Amino acid sequence: MGIALAAMLHRDGYGQGSAPEWPVGVPHFTPKAKSVIWLFMNGGYSHMESFDPKPMLNKYAGKSISETPFADVQKNLSIERSVAMNAEQRNLLYPLQVGFQKHGQSGIEISDWFPHMARNVDKLSIVRSMWTTDSNHGAQTQFHSGRNQLDGDFPTLGAWVHYGLGSLNDNLPQFISIGNREYWNKRDGHYLGPAHDAVPLRIDPAQPLAFGKPELPIAPDAHRLNRDLLRQLNALRGLDYPGDAALAARMASYEMAYQMQTSIPEIVDFSRETAETQARYGVDQPHCREFATQLLATRRLIERGVRFVQVQHGAGGAGSWDAHGGLKANHEANARAVDQPVGALLEDLSSRGLLDETLVVFATEFGRTPGTQGADGRDHHIFGFSVWLAGGGIKEGVVHGATDEIGFHAVEDRHYVTDIHATILKQLGLDSRKLEVPGRKRLDIDHGRPIDEIIA
Repeated sequence: MGIALAAMLHRDGYGQGSAPEWPVGVPHFTPKAKSVIWLFMNGGYSHMESFDPKPMLNKYAGKSISETPFADVQKNLSIERSVAMNAEQRNLLYPLQVGFQKHGQSGIEISDWFPHMARNVDKLSIVRSMWTTDSNHGAQTQFHSGRNQLDGDFPTLGAWVHYGLGSLNDNLPQFISIGNREYWNKRDGHYLGPAHDAVPLRIDPAQPLAFGKPELPIAPDAHRLNRDLLRQLNALRGLDYPGDAALAARMASYEMAYQMQTSIPEIVDFSRETAETQARYGVDQPHCREFATQLLATRRLIERGVRFVQVQHGAGGAGSWDAHGGLKANHEANARAVDQPVGALLEDLSSRGLLDETLVVFATEFGRTPGTQGADGRDHHIFGFSVWLAGGGIKEGVVHGATDEIGFHAVEDRHYVTDIHATILKQLGLDSRKLEVPGRKRLDIDHGRPIDEIIA
């Protein structure tokens, strides 16, 4: 019931501490996108073994930075020491653990670990010049909210979108989270209120909606009679308390809960999908089945009018992409788990005419160090990393920004994480400054700036 209540509270304007300057559900300007799919890889994937190849790491492997033509980077290691122990160990360059090939008409190089994404490279805008400040996994919160975990509780991007835009489908929540989330990253609304938290959804056809079935079997006619009686009783109560907004929202929540008993099971009923579609996502493949079912459900949610779906991969502890050791085996396994489903999602959205109005983001909290950690790992790296966007009015087949020749620093068109937020909000027709809550003034960096160079 809490799922339905949160969604209905937002739709009817309840549960907000203060109203935004602009009416809920009305874009500030003409949008280019309607929905967002936020794919987040927990733990920090290596930018150098995914979307930002650095052959100089192979040429100078095993040498310290001071022994290479890139010695000027050495002066920045004092910063690295302040955020990570054993900085000297990370000063020995570690070779690339995978090859790269050029793909598509754009000729963009993508790691051999991501062949399905590579097949769709001409749909992507790859940003190779991201940076952040939290060198530990609180950076997950930072990427979602723009604020360091120690700064306090701040709304995530999904919460701001939920706050600013109205419903596309009253039978479904408008902000859904799929996959586990760590304790530092479990909430979204914060000072906007719990009505703007993501609704957690477990993709399990055998149990599609937790607590969504009656405790005992009930005939459809009896269920309908019960619902009609409840409506009448609620209406009478509403006459007695016409100004009780909480009561009105509670009544509405029962209506949505009833609708969700039908809508959610239908979404995760994959028997309605062709065998070809399921195989394309990898539903039949053990190594990627979980993520495949999550992304197939995501497409079905977007198709039915859900505004914002965030899918977390690899949550648990620091995150499964956190390759302090055994980077090759770690990234090979994680890439196999996500690559085919992501490639299928892009192709599926495109073939159904949904990619033009759906903005897909593939992101992580930070990159990995050019230098080695231990024998075969890379440490956290906040000074430069890569993400990509696709659809929703974003340019296709382009690379924006750059790191230096060993992937240490973002040196060209640098972007803090909230620039991604600002880009998404712009495509949705939202001005973050018009969403500000009275008494909650945000810093300029919290708003970010749209990356206009990748907007079509």
